[in-house]
Amino acid sequence: MAKDKKLSPESCDSGCHSPGERKSHHSAEFKAGLSSRLNRIEGQVRGIKGMIERDTYCDDVLNQLAAVQAALNGVGKLLLEGHMKSCIIERIEAGEHEVIDELLVTVNKLMK
Repeated sequence: MAKDKKLSPESCDSGCHSPGERKSHHSAEFKAGLSSRLNRIEGQVRGIKGMIERDTYCDDVLNQLAAVQAALNGVGKLLLEGHMKSCIIERIEAGEHEVIDELLVTVNKLMK
């Protein structure tokens, strides 16, 4: 899978966390890059399904699964970076220190 140019998450223009509403505010370029990556991953998953239907050798299928997992981890890392550089900082500056516990739960899920 070809690497995209470095996607840089933009900081939130209007705040990542408003009372009663939780949204991210990524740039159009960042969202397009993530969408492109996810489209490729979706294609890889369809390819794996086809490999299984064609009785492809298990090791070859497992290698493709590993590639999909690595690609998904890449998307997760980009989102986490943006989240930490914008939403987390903004919420800490607003005195919402409980966001650290929320972040730790999320990081633990990503590391499973």
